[in-house]
Amino acid sequence: MRHIYPYIVNRLHAASQCVCSIPAVVCMALAGIALSSCEREPMLHLHQGGTDINMELPAIDLDLKVYWDYLFKYDVEYDWEAEWIYGWDDTDTRLFGPIGYTEPTFFNVRRYFTGNVAYGQHSAPYKHQIEGNYISAKYDFGYWDILAWNEIQTEDEVQSVRIDESSTYDYVTAYTGQSMVSSRYNAPQFTHAFYQPEELFAGYESGIEINRNLDGFTYDAERNCWVRRLDLQMQPVTYIYLVQIILRNNHQGVRKVTAIDGSANFSGMSRSVTLNSGQTGLDAITVNFNMRMKQDLTDKQGNKVDVIGGKVLTFGLPNLNPGKLSTRNYAESLKKVGETDLNNRHYLDLKMQFYNGMDSTLVFDITDQVRRLFRGGVITIELDMNKVPLPYRSGGSSFDAVVKEWEEKEWEIEM
Repeated sequence: MRHIYPYIVNRLHAASQCVCSIPAVVCMALAGIALSSCEREPMLHLHQGGTDINMELPAIDLDLKVYWDYLFKYDVEYDWEAEWIYGWDDTDTRLFGPIGYTEPTFFNVRRYFTGNVAYGQHSAPYKHQIEGNYISAKYDFGYWDILAWNEIQTEDEVQSVRIDESSTYDYVTAYTGQSMVSSRYNAPQFTHAFYQPEELFAGYESGIEINRNLDGFTYDAERNCWVRRLDLQMQPVTYIYLVQIILRNNHQGVRKVTAIDGSANFSGMSRSVTLNSGQTGLDAITVNFNMRMKQDLTDKQGNKVDVIGGKVLTFGLPNLNPGKLSTRNYAESLKKVGETDLNNRHYLDLKMQFYNGMDSTLVFDITDQVRRLFRGGVITIELDMNKVPLPYRSGGSSFDAVVKEWEEKEWEIEM
């Protein structure tokens, strides 16, 4: 029996170092999977009834700069390190994980045989769970679709992402469930905010033909192999936003905001994603995540500031495939985002503790920034504490303030 063995071409950019001196490992992977047979004779005819194929999944080893390669306008590229003041120290890594994505080591693979029909309807798949990126399986002659995603592993063995492949064999959907934190904005149909999803990568290739004549295969004389290259893209279907609130003039004799409760909400993001296509669901939800306050940091101009920061993972904007939107043809992608997200708003809310013992929840409209960074990036809010009044009612929150027009550095706080 002749066998077909794998070959992979890696076309990834080397990982870079972020400004906070830790690796920013992240993003998308483009790789060609080649199916090859190392038979001695160039002419190869497979036996009737199928063949064994060894397949290698591409490694995911990309940096944030590669994935956040927005070209805002001619010769103006996005530089997230220049915007990121909060940094990322060992405590942040311990509390929130690495600043970027981490490379998965376990994968789920679904192989769908569609017979003699390319792109045909799926029946029950062959299911595999593998460690590493190598799988060997039996393939009948005909057409195949292959779906792969990483197996999520958490330290506490509690997983937020739920995988649904029961409703139809044609699509696999990932979604996240509700937490016990109250939902404030942009999700009136849900009473609670949702857990943020874990890092999730997926790749899908359809209409893969394996025939008796090896059509589509080429002979590699150097390796004395017949080779066929397939484009299986393993890329993130969860998108990272790094959120920072810069408190200016917070320490003038007395530090006005002394602490935060650590729980923040990020609204208007999708509840789910289809792994086959990368298309996000229609439901807009509020995602709950954690933040931390650091005091006496230095901004890019050398000024002392307090900064509240954190990382939130989401499925992205509703009803889009953010990974397929071009970051180089930025104006066209931004137009599509605006049309799709037209009736959706994005808010960030966070409870702050003031020096007089009172606390208040501040709410920031970050819609323009989220749309501008449709594949993730740094969300920055600059808050002049001289314009934020002290809470004045004893016990509980004295006001929920919606802060507007922060991008122009002019603040309106509604009492």
